[in-house]
Amino acid sequence: MSDLKQKAGRLSPLGLIKEVFNWYPSYYPAEERKLLFKLDLSILIFACLCFFVKYLDQTNISNAYVSGLKEDFGLYGNELNYFNVCYFTSYVLFQIPGLLLMSRPKLARWLLPTLEVLWGICTFAQSRATNVHQLYALRFLVGMLEAPVFAGTHFILGSWYTGPELFKRAGTWFICNPLGTMVSGYLQAAAYTNLSGVGGMPGWRWLFIIDGIFTIPVALIGFFIFPGIPGSPKPFYMTDRDVALAKERTTRAKIRQPGKMSLDVFKRTFKRWHIWVFITCYACMIICSYPSSYMSLWLKAEGYSVTQINQLPTVTYAVNIVASWLGTTLAAIYPEWIIYTIASACCLFSTLCMIIWNIPTGLKFVAWYVFGMAGCLSPILYSTINIIVRDDAEERALIMGAMMTFGYSFNIWVPLLAYPTAGPDGAPRWRKGWPISFVFFFLLWAGFVASVYIWRREQKREALVSPQESGSDEETDTVIVDGTPALKN
Repeated sequence: MSDLKQKAGRLSPLGLIKEVFNWYPSYYPAEERKLLFKLDLSILIFACLCFFVKYLDQTNISNAYVSGLKEDFGLYGNELNYFNVCYFTSYVLFQIPGLLLMSRPKLARWLLPTLEVLWGICTFAQSRATNVHQLYALRFLVGMLEAPVFAGTHFILGSWYTGPELFKRAGTWFICNPLGTMVSGYLQAAAYTNLSGVGGMPGWRWLFIIDGIFTIPVALIGFFIFPGIPGSPKPFYMTDRDVALAKERTTRAKIRQPGKMSLDVFKRTFKRWHIWVFITCYACMIICSYPSSYMSLWLKAEGYSVTQINQLPTVTYAVNIVASWLGTTLAAIYPEWIIYTIASACCLFSTLCMIIWNIPTGLKFVAWYVFGMAGCLSPILYSTINIIVRDDAEERALIMGAMMTFGYSFNIWVPLLAYPTAGPDGAPRWRKGWPISFVFFFLLWAGFVASVYIWRREQKREALVSPQESGSDEETDTVIVDGTPALKN
């Protein structure tokens, strides 16, 4: 356990607030604080912008669907699910190849900006689609090109940052997920209101054009500022000393940088418990959270206006933003399993309300919005993986790719079975799957807590087997990983 977490119980309210915003501890040498600042300006700026436009481009199909696409193309069955199936099929297929490519130092710096240019072109192309089959093909291409963005960025963060640093950056980066989804709703509402008929196009087509305009400039920025991983070609703003210091930091924190890629990575990964526990956790996360994004369908069925359908769900994403940042930051200060438990309990409460379903409308809105507390679950999970599997870069990349592959494979078929958007009479039937969500929210929590428990037992066992070596490692870890003023040597 980090020294910071040991002291957390003694923090005053003012001390806690200070610690939440303490990104550059005063006991770090000035040179190291300067390096962290450079990394934040480069990695976080590009990663946040990239993640933001990714979610604009990933979720815009749902906003377009409820804003005229459905009627224009005569879509009255499960076509919305089929759009998602096309996206997630390619998203799943290209996860592991994408992550393994991301672990290669020479490719890591250029891969994400290049892919972003390509999916930006596909986003533009969706605005000119003339039939549903063209949209199916374009959603497949967008999913393929976006595949390594999410887990790949976590891999990048875990290659530069350590301990509490990592949790705080991961949480800040992750807020661009709900922010992109939320802004997509506002953009579609604005496009529907102000651009419908402009140039002879309905508002939903303009949404794809606007999203493409956001995407391409972000990709071009990435070619200049994104640093890849510590072994990648040096960007213009980093000195040789910066690179050397970054490698020193990862060495002290026992974060192994990528080595030669071989098939042995599969053998050693499948022999350890990490991959099995973490892919199960992520699969549970995907399954349980799926219907929480269907608030717009409920609003449409209730007869709300198009503007309200696009705007009211954004409150959930606002809650998600706060939870993503604050929850992950608190996980850097307090035991991560406690924060995970609190957020999971909130989601279980909302799911229980949805299972009952016939509740006051006000309470149903509260339940939809409280689902936003799930925002911290994913960044805490991935940050914990970066710490637990820090001793093997290839295994870390493979696990994250496998999590996305296995987890998102459920998005191909589970929605069609458990959360169909329409039945034979055209009425929404996705609410039938809420009991499934409840079970998998619980399993997600149980799996995460179990992984932390197993890892801590392993750490204690290693300390007992080799106390002298463990003591040396612990001192090294507290220099960077645990954030204590031990940087005297």
